[in-house]
Amino acid sequence: MREPWLHIVGIGEDGMAGLMPATRAVVEAAEVIVGGDRHHKLSDNVTAERVAWPSPFNALIEMLQGFKGRRVVVLATGDPLWFSVGARIGRAIDPSEITYHPQLSAFQLAAARMGWSLPDVETLTVHGRPVEQMIAFIQPDARLLILTTGAETPAQIAGFLSERGFGRSKLTVLANMGGAEEERFDGVAEEWDHEVPAFNTMAVECIAAPDAALLPRVPGLADELFQNDGTMTKQEVRAATLAKLMPMRGALLWDIGTGCGSVAVEWMRGARYARAIGIEPRADRRAMAAANALALGVPKLELVEGRVPEALDGLAAPDAVFIGGGLSRETFEAAWDALRPLGRMVCNAVTLESEALLLELHKERGGQLVKLMVNRAEPVGGLTGWRPLMPVTQWSLVKR
Repeated sequence: MREPWLHIVGIGEDGMAGLMPATRAVVEAAEVIVGGDRHHKLSDNVTAERVAWPSPFNALIEMLQGFKGRRVVVLATGDPLWFSVGARIGRAIDPSEITYHPQLSAFQLAAARMGWSLPDVETLTVHGRPVEQMIAFIQPDARLLILTTGAETPAQIAGFLSERGFGRSKLTVLANMGGAEEERFDGVAEEWDHEVPAFNTMAVECIAAPDAALLPRVPGLADELFQNDGTMTKQEVRAATLAKLMPMRGALLWDIGTGCGSVAVEWMRGARYARAIGIEPRADRRAMAAANALALGVPKLELVEGRVPEALDGLAAPDAVFIGGGLSRETFEAAWDALRPLGRMVCNAVTLESEALLLELHKERGGQLVKLMVNRAEPVGGLTGWRPLMPVTQWSLVKR
C-alpha cells in the first residue's frame, strides 16, 4: 500500500486554532500549501510555499502530481469531501495516497444554527454551478441548506421561490460561521432585500401559498408546465415512460427526438445528479427544451443538433434510452449497441408504421409491449365528455 503524500485539510473560520492537534501538526510541517486566498489567510502563521488554485481549475490535478515527493497540504473549507475539492482530487489520485482531515462542514454549522436535523433537510450546492439547480427542490414544507455562489445568490433564490408561489418562505443567510465576524440575516422570500457577504450559506424553509406551483420529483408534471408546440409526450404517458426508464443517481439518458424535452427534464428531476442528452434536429424545439430545463431546475440538460442514427456517434454510453421520435431499425440498433449493461430502452409509437416496427422488434427481442390509451374529461357544450388522446404503443426492455 502506498504511503499517503497528500493531505487534504478542512479548515474553518477559526483557522489553525480550530484544528485537531494532529491535523495542526500536519499543516505546520507542510512544505507546500495549496488553497484559496481565504485559506491562506486562515493559516498565515505557517511557513511553507504558498500556491493558489490554478486557472483553469482543471489544472489542479496535474499541478498536485508535480509536487509528489514533498509534504503537500491542500486546504479546503469545512469537510473536504462534502461538495468540496477533496472529492474531485480523490477521483483523479489514488485514495491510498491521500489523507483527509475533515472539519465541521457549513451544512453542520448551519443546521446547528437553525436547530434543524440534518437527515431531514436537503443539502445542495450552487457554488460555481447554475443557481437554477435548486428549483427542482422547491416543495411544500421542504427545508433546504444551500451553499451559495456569491452575494447575489440569496436574492436569486428568493425570486425563484416568489415566482412559484412560495413567497412566504423563510430565508436565513449565515456568513463567516464559526468565526469572530459571524453574521445572520433573516427574512421572507417576497420581501428579501438584504445585502450579504459573498461567502455564505443559505437556509430555506419552503412555505407554499394556496396557489403555489406543485412540482413533485415524481414524474408526471402537468403538460402546461412545459413550453411546447403540441407535439410532446403527454403527462400520463410520460409518467409511464419514466417508470420504465427508471431514473437513477448519476445515470445518463439519451432522449432521441427530445422535442420540448419533457422526458429528459423529468428524468433529471427524478434522481440526484441524473444526466440527459436530448437529440433533436429542430432548432425551435431545442430552444423550448432549453427553456423548460432552466424553468424546472435542470439547467445541465445537454442538447445535440442532428438526425439519428448519425447524431449518436461519439456520445457517452447511456444508462437508458428513450426513442420518442425518429424511430427506425437503424436508430434502435445503434442505441441498443451503445446502451450499457442493465440499461433500459423505451420506444413510444403513435403511427401504424412505427407500431409495426415495434411489433417486429418485440417478436425478435422480447421485452414488454403495451398499448396506452388515455381519455381526459373535457367540456362538451354545457356538459362534460371524454376526449381521447392518440393511443401510444410502448415497447420496453432491459439489456442483460
